[in-house]
Amino acid sequence: MKQAFLTFERWTTGFSMLVACLMLVIASSLGMFQIITRFVLEQPAEWSEILIRLSLIWMVFMGIPAAFRQGAMVSVDVLYRWSPPRIKRVLDWVVCLAALALIGVIIWWGWDYSLRGRVQSMSGLESISMFWGYVAMPVGGLFCVMGIIGNLIDPQRQELETAQ
Repeated sequence: MKQAFLTFERWTTGFSMLVACLMLVIASSLGMFQIITRFVLEQPAEWSEILIRLSLIWMVFMGIPAAFRQGAMVSVDVLYRWSPPRIKRVLDWVVCLAALALIGVIIWWGWDYSLRGRVQSMSGLESISMFWGYVAMPVGGLFCVMGIIGNLIDPQRQELETAQ
C-alpha cells in the first residue's frame, strides 16, 4: 500500500512539475512576444500580459507540490537537527499536519474564490473567465496534499542536505 501511494504520488508530483515547467515556457515565450510587439513593432498585444500573469500563477501553484515533497516548504531545521529520532518523527507529523491545515484552507477558500470569480472576465481577454486564474489555488493544493503525505511516508529532507 505504501509503495502504491508513493508511486501515485511520484506520478502526480511529476505531472504537476511538468505543468509548472510548461507554464514557465509559456510565460517566457509570451514575455518575449510582448517585448517584440511593444518595442520592435510598436503594436503592443494587450492580451499577452494577462496570459503571462495567468501562467505564472499556475506555475507557482503547480510547482509547490515538488517543494513539499522534498521537504523544502515547511521546515524546523534547528529543532530537527538537535532532536533524537523519536522527536524527529513527532516533528514530521507536526509539520505535516500544519502543512495540510494550510493547504486545506487554500483548497477551501481557493475553490470558493474561483466560484465567485467565474462571473468576472479577464481584462484584455473578455471571453475568458477569472475562474481559470483562481482555480490554480485548489488544483495546486490537491497536488500539494499528495506531496505532503508522500514526504511524511518517505521523508526526503533535501533542504537540510544542501544547507550551508
